[in-house]
Amino acid sequence: MLPSTDDITKFIAIAPEANEGTALRFLEGAENIDDAISRYYDEIQNGPTAPTLPNPANTTMDAENLPPPYARSAIRGLEHHYTNTFIEASDVRSKDEQDIKAALHDVQQACRIFNSDIEPVHASEFLNCNCDVHRYKDRKAARLPVQEMWSKAVMYPGESAYHDINTSSHAIKNPYSRVPSPFPVTTPGALTARNPTPSGYNHCLQKTIQLNETLNTAAQAAINAKEPTSTIWDNADPEASGPNEADTIASSNIQRPAAHGLTHKNNPSTPLAEGSKPSAFGSLKRMLSKKTSEGKAEKAVTDTKGLRMAILEEEKGRWPDQEWRQLVAAYQEAVGINQKVADLRARYPIQYLHLLQAGYFEPIPVAWAKSASNPLKLTIDAVGGWRGVTPGWRGYKDLAEERLYWVMNNKEGVRNKTKPDVISAMSMARSRMESAVEIPTEYFSRDDICNVHSETYSQQVMSPFRPSGEPAVPLDETMILLEVSESINSVPLRPNYKEHLITGYSRYIAKAIIRRFSQAMINHDHNTRGYQLVTFADQARYIGLINQNFEQIWSNVRFGGKARLMLGWQRAKEMHFQKHSGTAIYHPMYGWKAGPETPTLRLLIVVDGEVTDMNEFLLDLLGLSWVYVTIFLMGADRCPDHHRLANELQRISNTNPHISFLDAQGNIPERFVTHELLKRHLRYNVSFSDFEMLEQATVDLPLYTA
Repeated sequence: MLPSTDDITKFIAIAPEANEGTALRFLEGAENIDDAISRYYDEIQNGPTAPTLPNPANTTMDAENLPPPYARSAIRGLEHHYTNTFIEASDVRSKDEQDIKAALHDVQQACRIFNSDIEPVHASEFLNCNCDVHRYKDRKAARLPVQEMWSKAVMYPGESAYHDINTSSHAIKNPYSRVPSPFPVTTPGALTARNPTPSGYNHCLQKTIQLNETLNTAAQAAINAKEPTSTIWDNADPEASGPNEADTIASSNIQRPAAHGLTHKNNPSTPLAEGSKPSAFGSLKRMLSKKTSEGKAEKAVTDTKGLRMAILEEEKGRWPDQEWRQLVAAYQEAVGINQKVADLRARYPIQYLHLLQAGYFEPIPVAWAKSASNPLKLTIDAVGGWRGVTPGWRGYKDLAEERLYWVMNNKEGVRNKTKPDVISAMSMARSRMESAVEIPTEYFSRDDICNVHSETYSQQVMSPFRPSGEPAVPLDETMILLEVSESINSVPLRPNYKEHLITGYSRYIAKAIIRRFSQAMINHDHNTRGYQLVTFADQARYIGLINQNFEQIWSNVRFGGKARLMLGWQRAKEMHFQKHSGTAIYHPMYGWKAGPETPTLRLLIVVDGEVTDMNEFLLDLLGLSWVYVTIFLMGADRCPDHHRLANELQRISNTNPHISFLDAQGNIPERFVTHELLKRHLRYNVSFSDFEMLEQATVDLPLYTA
């Protein structure tokens, strides 16, 4: 663009740390002011000549927590480095958590085991042949001190730690030791790796699921029974509390005559029955009973006081000032857990303290999103003894999934959203897969790219559109977030199932529809400048504005790596608040917090399979009212894994009005999918005639790449 004086003035108004020369340089190479601003801050953050930002005065805040240069309103000068046993154990685990996951994946692939929960074994467990399997097991055994530290940090009172390291005598305490193995019994001494059988794995799953339910129920009942029987908050001095009701009743029942239920001591006007003289033995029993009752009462008072002080200290440590506490209260209100949190604090203080220490009642720290490993990514493994945070932690895959379901199960006005077990999830996935039908003929089109490879469309699951949230208005902003991992640009693989055991993979081709969607949106908004495109894999990149220059912009997309949605999400947030920093504040731990004048961001996310940090992303969305997200999932034709993930995302979408979901499989009918995406993105039922008008300018479509 040829910048004018007004353009330079606007640039400096948005980026006050820039001078006129800097503004001119970025404006000359951009299509418009928004593009220039985005490229300017992109260079500051990622470019080789990025300036070093000075630390705020009078603070020892870590460099990664510094507010960005465009944060006009930021909480500065706050020194806050709080820690507790959970945080410390999480830090230790996170150091090599991803490495051990990668090591397990490598040895599974080498042994042609495709189910992530099956660890390879040898026929002989007593012969260390220095193979991949035994090297992995040695590495796993070396983490036992870390596991012990983690268990101490997350166990509830009365629980015992266990693990599955066979070299230790403590392995016999593992409650899952009697669960049958998915591997067949073979002759000891063989050096070849064994292969699991479908029937063996199915039996193993059934027994594990039953044991998970039994242990979760027992753990929840056990900790509920240990909670104080009266509130710990009524009296200013907990020591003023007397013995609990159960102790009083138990004490009064000692030496009670059967006839009247009264003793001479209880009712002195009643004469002693003949031969009923108080004995020395009875007096001793009463004295011992009284001392026992007094001892219990004293212990209860001490425990209550300690519990109360621990909660107050943890709250003060986590939320050091009034502004911080207000922010946390606003988060709980937005998520819908404020009533649950208040009930836990009043009636279940042990569980409240446990969840408080794990950060359940506050937003996700922004540093977690940028880290390759954080507490939400930590694995939950019931068989191996790697615990979760809640009493019913067994059955979840990681801490992010556990926390997400805890929130969904405790939101106001939301029905119980228990996570289905593996067998149930696959059964529902296959039922969903069989519900796919032919698409309506009015969506057929000769210029659909799928016709390059096939003259027919794959059957699709017709998910009904249910309006939720606020319909789009002209001030809303649209952004596209595209996964560019290796799978989305290559020929992805469809798992082949035999019962619940994956035996291999088949190939299919994924087909993109981003151009149809962006062109229809341009026609809808009369927005000729287009929409920002951000890609994510191992890193997030701003590609540019998609408009009539689609081919030019698409040529800048680079594929490869593993999908990390949180990196793309953080990049999208940064770009949104670069433009609207004057309407928001920046918190050193939780990042950007929108204000009432912050425009709504409407985000379309395109993925082609399971993203490992999807639960982290969904958790982060829970407390945000300024963003609406549409997730579009592409998958293989008749793939149970695709439909299992689709069911999961649809279940999450049903609990959050800010999330919409759509999926398509195989040879995608582009016009049908584009119409459905527009409904979900704009949040109103776009009629077919209106859709035909919006797509009129959609021409010269790109070809698929395989």
